Amino acid sequence: MTPKTVEAYLDQIREAMHGDDPAVVQDALYDAEEYLRAELAEQPNRPVEQVLAEIVASYGAPAEVAEAYRQTEITVAKALKTPRREPSGSAFGGVFGVFIDPHTYTSIFYMLIALATGILYFTTVVAGLSMSLGLAITIIGIPFFLLFLALVRVLSLVEGRVVEAMLGVRMPRRPRYEGSGASIIQRIGNMLTDARTWSTMLYMVLQLPLGILYFTTVAVAFSVSFAAMFAPVVYHTGLGKANMVMSFGNWDPPFVVPQMWQAWLLAIAGFILLIVAMHFCRWVGRLHGGIAKYLLVRY
Repeated sequence: MTPKTVEAYLDQIREAMHGDDPAVVQDALYDAEEYLRAELAEQPNRPVEQVLAEIVASYGAPAEVAEAYRQTEITVAKALKTPRREPSGSAFGGVFGVFIDPHTYTSIFYMLIALATGILYFTTVVAGLSMSLGLAITIIGIPFFLLFLALVRVLSLVEGRVVEAMLGVRMPRRPRYEGSGASIIQRIGNMLTDARTWSTMLYMVLQLPLGILYFTTVAVAFSVSFAAMFAPVVYHTGLGKANMVMSFGNWDPPFVVPQMWQAWLLAIAGFILLIVAMHFCRWVGRLHGGIAKYLLVRY
C-alpha cells in the first residue's frame, strides 16, 4: 500500500528493517526523510499523496529501499573492514593472537584518550545544564538551552565516529533528520522527548569516571608488566643497586641483588601480565562499544 504521509513511509521502512543494526536503520531513515522532504518542498502546491506516489515510483517502495540500503551496508562494511587474521583454533593462537589483532591496539589507544574526551564531555554537560538552569528566567535561556542540546548531538556523532573507527562497532553516520518544515516548537519537542538526548548526556557524564578507570588501568598494567620484563637487564647492569646507593647512600644492611633465576622469573611474570592486559583491553573495547551503541543510537 502506498503511504499517504512521510511519517507513514518512514514507519514502513522502519518495519521492513526490523531486527537490523539500529545505527544502519537510523542512517536509512535520515536519507529517506531528507530526500522526501526535499522533493515535497519543491512541489508545495501539489497534494502530498500525489507527490509521494511519484516518489515511491522513482525512489522505491519502503521495502525496496530497506533491502537496497541493507545490501549497500554489507558491501561498504566489507570494504571498510580492518583485515584480521583468522584464528588458528588452537590455544596458542587464542592466547598470542591478541598481538596481531589491530583492535587490541586501537582499544588501548581509545582507553588512553578516553580520559581527555571524558573531561570534555563531562564539562560540557555539567556546564551546559547548569547555565541553562541559571539562564532559564532570562530571555536567552531557551536559545542557550537549544544550542546546548545541538552541541550534545554534534558531540554524540563525533564520539560515534571515534568509537566506530577504534572499537569496530557500527555507529550512526547521520543525525536525526530535522526537516526545514518543522517549527521551532516541534524541534524543541522532538529533542526533549527523544530518549537518546538524555541517554547521550548520561553517556557523556559516565565517560569521565570510565576514562579515569581506563587510563589508570592501561598506565598501571603496562608500566608494571614492562618494568618486570626488563628485570634481567637491571640485574645484568646493576642499575637497581646503583639507584639504591644514590638514593640512600651507604646501604645498611647491604643491598641484596636478586638471583639471576629470580630476575628471569619476574620477566616471565611481566610477559604473562602483558598478555592478560592486552586481552583485557580488547575485551573492554568491545564492552565499551556496546555501551556506546546502547546509549547513543536511536532504537
